[in-house]
Amino acid sequence: MIRSSRGSKLLHRLLIGVIALLIPVLAGCEAGDNAPTLEFHPAANGAYATAGTISVVNAFILGGTDNAPLPADSSASMFLAIYNGASSPDKLVSVSAPGTATSVQVAGGSIAVPAQAAAYLTGPVPKVVLRGLTSALPSGQTVTVILTFQNAGAVTLMVPVEPRTFYYSSYSPPAPSASPAKGAKASSGTASPAPGASAQPSASASATP
Repeated sequence: MIRSSRGSKLLHRLLIGVIALLIPVLAGCEAGDNAPTLEFHPAANGAYATAGTISVVNAFILGGTDNAPLPADSSASMFLAIYNGASSPDKLVSVSAPGTATSVQVAGGSIAVPAQAAAYLTGPVPKVVLRGLTSALPSGQTVTVILTFQNAGAVTLMVPVEPRTFYYSSYSPPAPSASPAKGAKASSGTASPAPGASAQPSASASATP
């Protein structure tokens, strides 16, 4: 009996993806001159899930420093890798964390995942950020996260919160969300007469005898 090699190929590619996550994270310019480019980063105890031809690998949320909980109304970084085993490209179009964050921001609005390839959202700068945490988020907790793909549909994971210590200290917390400038005055939209303008009629009509 000849079995299809598709499953073994997918497993092989996933193993390659996991090995890639073990490669030292090359910190970008944001990390400065002392970027830990040679620091070894083992795989986190992250979440794994598969939906159709899409596999999510090693998804985790970055918690606070020294096990301190992230405060309510703040933001949290999320890191993960995505493998697309289909023969056509797919796209991560939205992410949500119901009950934990009021919104989830995806860099660029969406993430392309080429056919038979992976998208590494593994940092150190986050491309997925949970905004407006509804309550304090301690390390060790798990968060329900829903990833929605253009073709594969929705994938639900229970994502762990890892403290920003030891191996995860080089990962970046999210940048502050943009907010409207303070002190800006809204226009009333009501026109006012120009200086010196008179409300009196320009001419008076008089009866001619």
